Amino acid sequence: MEIKYKYIYGPVSSWRLGSSLGIDLLSQNEKICNFNCIYCQLGKTQRYITERKVYVSVEKIINEIKSLPPDLEIDYYTFSGRGEPTLAKNFGEVVEALRRIKRSPIAVLTNSSLIDKEQVRDELAKVDFVALKLDAYSQNSLKKINQQAPGIQLSSIIEGISRFRKQFKGRLALQIMFIEENKDHIDEFINLVKRIKPDEVQINTPLRLSDVEPLSKDEITRIKERFDELDMDIVSVYETKHKEVKPLSSEETLKRRGK
Repeated sequence: MEIKYKYIYGPVSSWRLGSSLGIDLLSQNEKICNFNCIYCQLGKTQRYITERKVYVSVEKIINEIKSLPPDLEIDYYTFSGRGEPTLAKNFGEVVEALRRIKRSPIAVLTNSSLIDKEQVRDELAKVDFVALKLDAYSQNSLKKINQQAPGIQLSSIIEGISRFRKQFKGRLALQIMFIEENKDHIDEFINLVKRIKPDEVQINTPLRLSDVEPLSKDEITRIKERFDELDMDIVSVYETKHKEVKPLSSEETLKRRGK
């Protein structure tokens, strides 16, 4: 019999993080996001959310984590879910509370939209692994691929990432979702990677159910070969092995990750 959880999901087999237990600080029926990415497995963003607020209390999140089976194997506690996790105003507080009760490393998967804000950078700096989305190489491509809320500028995102790189002591990954719209702009992405200097680049394509077709394994392999010239780890979604894990609640996991 599955235990019913409202704010955590998984663990899931992550191609980046192994056995990953998801923490959804948003946990709403609708997606809470300031992007409307054309490939999102959660469907369209019905309304943009741009202001940070508290959706779920620290106490409720921590109580669920405390109730986890003691023998549950977790490689990472990962902030993700139905939208952009840094839109939760108490994100930093939850990280601090989690540190006090668990030893496993903490990761965040973010769309990078709020990283131009100093407070968000300071909160992200408290975790061990940050995966920053960067699918766009220009303001026009940001609008076409990520369909961001008004006011979000790619130049501000890149400047924020560069500042964060200088202060962050953990592992920084830059994740690029390659699709038809951006696959022919490898030079632009390589220049951005050289400027940002992440620890790794994650080359992705939408393999989950989506309105956008994924690139083939051969296409992704050719893209990866271009990045292999860089002096950093380059990982591809097609090449990474997945751990065998069973989620605590299939329903809650499906709600946040899609099929």
